[in-house]
Amino acid sequence: MDATAALRDGGPVLAEGAVIERLRRQGAAPLDPHVLHALHLYDPAARRALEGIYREYLAAGLDRGLPVLLLTPTWRASAERLARAGGPDCAALSREAVGLLAALRDAAGADGRAIIGGLMGPRGDAYDPAGGLDEDAAAAFHAEQARALAVAGADLIMAATLPTAPEALGLARAMAATGRPYLVSYVLRPAGTLLDGTPLGEAVARIDGAVDPPPLAHMANCVHPRIFAAAFRRALKAAPALAGRLVGLQANTSPLPPEKLDGSAALHAENPETFAALMLGLREEFGLRVLGGCCGTDGEHIRCLAALLAPAAGPGESP
Repeated sequence: MDATAALRDGGPVLAEGAVIERLRRQGAAPLDPHVLHALHLYDPAARRALEGIYREYLAAGLDRGLPVLLLTPTWRASAERLARAGGPDCAALSREAVGLLAALRDAAGADGRAIIGGLMGPRGDAYDPAGGLDEDAAAAFHAEQARALAVAGADLIMAATLPTAPEALGLARAMAATGRPYLVSYVLRPAGTLLDGTPLGEAVARIDGAVDPPPLAHMANCVHPRIFAAAFRRALKAAPALAGRLVGLQANTSPLPPEKLDGSAALHAENPETFAALMLGLREEFGLRVLGGCCGTDGEHIRCLAALLAPAAGPGESP
């Protein structure tokens, strides 16, 4: 579908919820220490579990007349990590990942209503800014995966869970070079900064001013709605232009810092109705257009969110 139009028309877009965390708890197949769920594409039982989660999120949006953003299981599937895992190269895995989501979209009759995002992440620990790459190193490191996702046919490319401004800038350069629309998504602190301390407004302005073309938009993920609200209010005071550039959130259901949630043995989740109401409040306060889940969310959280977002799409309207 036209990802640019879907994300710019002001109507709500439902993003997927947690995938990796749900797979970890289901135990259909162990997550690879290097690439997490990317190799689930090649294991029949694990692939069925992966497909089931995606189908659930896709149906949650389609049943309510909302466009849906699904992200490929490639967050950790850089060329370097795939080599460590003994997996296929970026091109082959990207084709498989995009093909999986395209097949699910076709089976649901959702052409024009489902956006396939090719997902990327930082080279190192997403919750430890000390390991972030500098701009030039990041542009070089991430180029192969960005190209592979673009060639595989992703509607857009998205780099998510980014802890540092320099690596985010380099990732933006790598994605921009593909010619595909792209999104940049950060982890935020309550003070309105990235994990490395860079003010959100500064990080966004740096990318928008230096990269051609600039991102389609910016987002945040792996942040609780209340923490995001506090962070974004502070960031907006310092940089009012953010109101038109940061358009979405994939939120956690726990206010714990993301580094404490990562790989936690205990599930930290609030009830779906509370989660959905908090997310709707963010749309009403900040005009966010892309709303979905991260740690702690499941199909019920996303269905509740879709039910609250659907009236904004218009009764009976199919975006």
